[in-house]
Amino acid sequence: MNKDYSQLAIRVTGRTILVNILLSAVKMAAGLIGRSGAMVSDAIHSLSDVLSSLVVILGIRMAHQDSDKEHPYGHERFECVAAIVLSGLLFITGIGIGWNGVQKILSDSPGSLEIPHTMALAAAILSILVKEGMYWYTRAAAKKIGSSALMADAWHHRSDALSSIGSFAGILGARLGYPILDPIACVVICICIIKASIDIFREATCKMTDRACDDTILEELEEVILKQPGVLEIDLLQTRLFGDKFYVDVEISADGHVPLTEAHFIAHQVHDAIEQDFPLVKHCMVHVNPRQED
Repeated sequence: MNKDYSQLAIRVTGRTILVNILLSAVKMAAGLIGRSGAMVSDAIHSLSDVLSSLVVILGIRMAHQDSDKEHPYGHERFECVAAIVLSGLLFITGIGIGWNGVQKILSDSPGSLEIPHTMALAAAILSILVKEGMYWYTRAAAKKIGSSALMADAWHHRSDALSSIGSFAGILGARLGYPILDPIACVVICICIIKASIDIFREATCKMTDRACDDTILEELEEVILKQPGVLEIDLLQTRLFGDKFYVDVEISADGHVPLTEAHFIAHQVHDAIEQDFPLVKHCMVHVNPRQED
């Protein structure tokens, strides 16, 4: 199933790469011909999506390799590494776009700024529709396979849609007699992209530092464990994220007078129930503590 998921992620990413190349060419032509700095910046952002998507493909391929001697617990964290690299690319892209806008605002007088052509406005509308569609398409695949790298790529598409909205507002404002709004839109785009890069970085680093699952998952785990016959109490329940999956360590109390084989059977039921109800569990360890009752 992991191999099927990997193929799905690579197929989705490959399609978005093709669309991004075509869209970048359209937006770059519209920005240059239509005299819009915001649209040129938007085109560069779309082109950066191609590089980020290649990073995603590499990360997913490495994450779905089988365990080996050097990595006996698997390679899932390589997806987090890919997400971190992607966040860095997003951050650098955002800074570049913002700096370009600031330079235009500070160096040009309002009268010297060119008014964008209608072509740039049409390209912005096209970009908003296409990139938002790519976001939902990639997001659906990411949720299906539980891939943080693919979800980061989806948000990269969403940030491009947001930047196109900023481009549209700036170009429209410039055509209405306020050309300064075009470079200002570049700065707004910069802020949106940087925020997305920070969110992606924080999520990926949390998954690499053995952070526990959220309270909702813990409550669901407790409910499943306590439903199993022979479980008297939960003495300890710990989880830790490992890439897009997580480990579970649980200690349960059982009747101390039951035979060892029965205690083992109780632990096995808990183990199987957890792995059945939580597909993202990479490994589950169950320990049985005897409870001596009168």
